[in-house]
Amino acid sequence: MKKIFISSDHAGYELKEAIKKYLLSKKLTFKDLGPNNKTRVDYPDFAHKVAKKVKISKNNVGILVCGSGMGMNIAANRHKNIRAAQCFNLKSTKLSRLHNDANIITLGSRLLTKKNALSCIGVFLNTKFEGGRHSKRIRKI
Repeated sequence: MKKIFISSDHAGYELKEAIKKYLLSKKLTFKDLGPNNKTRVDYPDFAHKVAKKVKISKNNVGILVCGSGMGMNIAANRHKNIRAAQCFNLKSTKLSRLHNDANIITLGSRLLTKKNALSCIGVFLNTKFEGGRHSKRIRKI
């Protein structure tokens, strides 16, 4: 069973809360690592929290939300064995899992509709890594 860790910054807080409701509706368990309100925070602090949890086990995955998705992506990818993917649509999300074995999805609350973001979460959580020729490439990272 996957352990899901979720976090945001202030710009992504409302979308993070919508994602939590979506996860609950799917009867998925998750751990919210903050923030707990829309007070201004620094996104790297929260990206690092999630990345540290995700890299503990291959079964762990993360969801990060900020205004663009980019800052969270950059910060999370500073960690060894983290493959954070900034996703914009269903195809980019599916390929991030199939070919890159992404273990964290980053989303931009100012770039995606709530509906699109939730659809991306569903694809991210339900797509398995294809392996094969992609495994060799992942090892090179």
